[in-house]
Amino acid sequence: MRHIRTRMGVIGAALLTAAPLALTAPSATAASPATATARQPAAAPTVEEQRLSQRVPQEILRRSGFAGVAGTFAGGLARVDSYGAAKRYVTEAGRGLWRRAVDRVQGRGPQGGDLSRDDDRPLYWARLGMTKALREWQPDFRLTANQRETLMGALERGSRGQDSIGLPGGGHGKHRVLRVVVTGFDPFQLDADARRSNPSGAAALALDGTTVRTSSGRLARVETAVFPVRWADFAAGTVERTLLPYFRRGPERVDLFTTISQGRPGRFDLERTNGAWRGGYPDNARESRTETVPVPKGVPTVRPQPQWTTTTLPYARLASASTGPFPVRDNTAVTEIPAGGSSPVERPDGPTPGSTARAGGGGDYLSNEIGYRATLLRDALKLKVPGGHLHTPVLQFGAGNTDPKTGEVTDPDFVRNRTTITGQVRNILTAALSVAPGIMEK
Repeated sequence: MRHIRTRMGVIGAALLTAAPLALTAPSATAASPATATARQPAAAPTVEEQRLSQRVPQEILRRSGFAGVAGTFAGGLARVDSYGAAKRYVTEAGRGLWRRAVDRVQGRGPQGGDLSRDDDRPLYWARLGMTKALREWQPDFRLTANQRETLMGALERGSRGQDSIGLPGGGHGKHRVLRVVVTGFDPFQLDADARRSNPSGAAALALDGTTVRTSSGRLARVETAVFPVRWADFAAGTVERTLLPYFRRGPERVDLFTTISQGRPGRFDLERTNGAWRGGYPDNARESRTETVPVPKGVPTVRPQPQWTTTTLPYARLASASTGPFPVRDNTAVTEIPAGGSSPVERPDGPTPGSTARAGGGGDYLSNEIGYRATLLRDALKLKVPGGHLHTPVLQFGAGNTDPKTGEVTDPDFVRNRTTITGQVRNILTAALSVAPGIMEK
């Protein structure tokens, strides 16, 4: 997920990830009396919600058993009689969608159709059906615009796993369960092909709540979340809000974290350096941002804002480890404006002193940005753990199924590619826990 530059030029468009709302949700107000109020005009659907009516999203929802999610949610909303009740209902409905998606991917409960269980797309499209229903909802009590936005934030956070991360506390020494946070992204570039899936999101669903064992026998609990591919949500602090409780000192502080997104064809990349620059490629809302990465108010940060942050994942040892069929590369390239210069220069070996960022190793899109934000927060809190960004290979359809106008929503190669990528993500994570300096002494 990102705008990736190579010697051959720009590879496709941005391969990325993103998430929801403000860092601090507005406080709940007292419920208004259920008095008759004038109906407000229905809010227009967002760009993402407008894609729901297309053939592909409808087929994905139908073939996964998620087609009725939005209707059930809207029916529940119609029975809510106060803002307080609405907040409770919406919060639980969002969390319920996340649990349902995780359970489907991990093989629990009904498959719901013939779409393979490993698929991340039902979650994405079902969430949009729910946000559309919430946007159009006209309750019989007064609901302010701020209250509706608060409800939308609760739905976004809950349905992305952002408010249900549950890392184990307690324990001592080598008997303590290690704590790991992993993040993925929504599908993106959907105007070009609405069939697209994001292997980082699929990996997040497959890993959430699971336990992995290191080479020495230590257990590690993995908790995950996914983010939207939207510039505005990142500027509002969705990344920092989600990660901050687990980066601060306390019983749930992480031992390792990695943000993940889709990257280059045929390879994994451990991005050595992240840059403080947004390159402007359109997001899922068709919005562009070209600017220095904005740091939200009210969160710990480093001042002055650095142009670059660096991974603390054990990149050299991971690049040489046997984790699966795809090569894992230690990617050191960046694009910078050198100190005293005015034009961007590609640097294969990382930034030079005093330079201004124009692209990190992960490009200048939201995948680079999530890596920058997570590692900047790590540095601000003086968190001494392995952490950084991992790019997966591009998820590709089979050779005879490449035309988005006539192609099928899935095929055996597509499923095999996604499950292979997910399996190697798990192996890379296990290897990182096994070889990272300091992990075993904790």
